[in-house]
Amino acid sequence: MAIADAKGYPVSVLATSATPHEVKLVLSTLEARTTLAQPCRLIGDKAYDSDMLDQQCKEIGVELIAPHKANRRKAVTQDGRSLRRYQRRWKVERLFAWLHNFRRLINRFDYKIENFQAFLELGAFMILMKRYL
Repeated sequence: MAIADAKGYPVSVLATSATPHEVKLVLSTLEARTTLAQPCRLIGDKAYDSDMLDQQCKEIGVELIAPHKANRRKAVTQDGRSLRRYQRRWKVERLFAWLHNFRRLINRFDYKIENFQAFLELGAFMILMKRYL
């Protein structure tokens, strides 16, 4: 899981098991951020269309922007104005492309999750250093 800022630079990266759904990992990824300020908006794909996650994000002051699934049964909660920001979701995908420039992060060679998390944070740090140097 990764959270990027408006320009696509990493704010938070988290490595965990592939078993839980992404919706359950959003709050823990927000807690693992490297910045002091928490983001005011989160843009996610259709997998993030969850009323429970939307409510949890509102409680901590984060606006969740995710298009609704085609099989949604409850009332619509997103309007077209906020969904225009969804077009900039490609910047998060660019962050993952930058992280894949590090060979060790493409395939997980590490047995322990702590070691992989450390290399993931190192890769994010190197991306940020290229920005500021």
